[in-house]
Amino acid sequence: MRDAWRGAAFLDRDGVLNIDHGYVHRREDVEWIQGAITAVKLLNDHGYFVFVVTNQSGVARGFYSETDVKSLHHWMQTELARQGARIDDFRYCPHHPDGTVGAYRMACRCRKPEPGMLLDLCDRWPVDRTRSFLIGDHLRDLQAAEAAGIRGHLFTGGDLSEFVGALLARQSGDGPTASPPPPA
Repeated sequence: MRDAWRGAAFLDRDGVLNIDHGYVHRREDVEWIQGAITAVKLLNDHGYFVFVVTNQSGVARGFYSETDVKSLHHWMQTELARQGARIDDFRYCPHHPDGTVGAYRMACRCRKPEPGMLLDLCDRWPVDRTRSFLIGDHLRDLQAAEAAGIRGHLFTGGDLSEFVGALLARQSGDGPTASPPPPA
């Protein structure tokens, strides 16, 4: 049995943490969504795991590499740490069925709306799905959340910290910690 079962906040990247300028893959292209860093810190302070789950079809399309994605995520983590915030883990899907790079041209269970990235994180971390949620900016994000058995919330813009604060206020119970789900 796992220790420290906790709720998790699964965050889409482009359109939730940073403005989606289209195939963002360099730090100079990152423009944080208003309140994004504060929102991550708020989730940390409330005891949630914080995960990023992002489709990155730019890899399959040959616009940038997986190394670029990992480098950007490392930089984002460093920027968050400067403000006392952290992402516990990142998952990205480099695949797309219409990709131009053969190794990445495929449909896979990780590409949202499929739940693969979320399920992988739930398998690797002691996540209590009943206390977890996803914030995304597209229907495919919400479909992935539903398929993974967690609540999904559509973020349409504005201040992410206000959005997260309102979600936390509506969460039932006394916080993100709960008993583990029954064994499967």
